[in-house]
Amino acid sequence: MHRIAALPTHPFTLEDASAAGISARTVQRLATAGLLVRLGRGLYQRPETDVDDTDLCTAATRAPDATLCLTSALVHHGLVDDIPARIDLALPRGARRPAGPPTVQWHLFDAKTFTVGRTSLEIDGTRTSVGLYSAERSIVDAFRLRDVVGYETGIEALRTWLRRRGSAPAALLSIARTLPRAQGPLREALNYLA
Repeated sequence: MHRIAALPTHPFTLEDASAAGISARTVQRLATAGLLVRLGRGLYQRPETDVDDTDLCTAATRAPDATLCLTSALVHHGLVDDIPARIDLALPRGARRPAGPPTVQWHLFDAKTFTVGRTSLEIDGTRTSVGLYSAERSIVDAFRLRDVVGYETGIEALRTWLRRRGSAPAALLSIARTLPRAQGPLREALNYLA
């Protein structure tokens, strides 16, 4: 039991356990005995750890560049009312998509524009963070990838965003200039909704 106390209170990898002086074999034995919860290959947590979204935590641990995008980011920002069946995560094109929870949908974004509008978000109950695209970038992506998220999703998000105080269409257009495929549809929607 004293070995478990040495383990982090947040989800941890076998490397984290090793740094705490506990071997991979001991971690696996503790998991088999039900004293640890196996979240995924090489990722564990103590049973008393309260992580709201273990699938997101697992994906973020396996792919540090993972970034909430598309519908998942729009929902996070309160711009659409959808309840996505999967977590949309972006990686820079050329990165390896990790095996992981079936609830994660991986998307590959151009490495040159991957960081545009990207911030970081700490996952509740963990020390793990995941990337998050800003509301503006998420709206632009919804127009750019409307065949993926649905044609109405971008319109709904834009309409909600425009109703908020301080929303500036110039910020959207600035991001759209770096992601040209979105420029035309976004300008058209702005003209329609204005």
